[in-house]
Amino acid sequence: MSYIRKKTIEGLEAGDCFTLTRTFTEADTVTFGEISRDYNPIHYDEGFVRAKNLQGRICHGLLVGGMITEVGGQIGWLASGMNFRFRRPVYFGDTVTCVFTITEVDEKSRARAEAVLSNQHGDVVIEAWLTGVLPGPSEQQILAGLLAGD
Repeated sequence: MSYIRKKTIEGLEAGDCFTLTRTFTEADTVTFGEISRDYNPIHYDEGFVRAKNLQGRICHGLLVGGMITEVGGQIGWLASGMNFRFRRPVYFGDTVTCVFTITEVDEKSRARAEAVLSNQHGDVVIEAWLTGVLPGPSEQQILAGLLAGD
């Protein structure tokens, strides 16, 4: 399991930051389209892409934005809200880095976070703002047991 889960077991606080990197492929987009039923031609049709004046077919925004759920899943974050700002397209073969930062944690483990996702050129492709609930002590113990079983 990841360093994210280990940090969660130790306890999370405002300022904690996690970084992930992923390269997106055409196969990822095809699979996401099948799951989401989002068959927007911007993901599939070169003629449509040219009409939009883009460099090529693009990945689904929520597929790329879903990188934040990798962090959330490692944390055991129970999401209550997500807000995305899609800044630039992500093309097949682009490598995206997600920097996820916890910005607030209150006494009831309610938290806020922000995420900035950038491509291999350093261009911000997505900004996200999140709210949710972090694991409490009993959940942290369960996570520790799961980690020990890995």
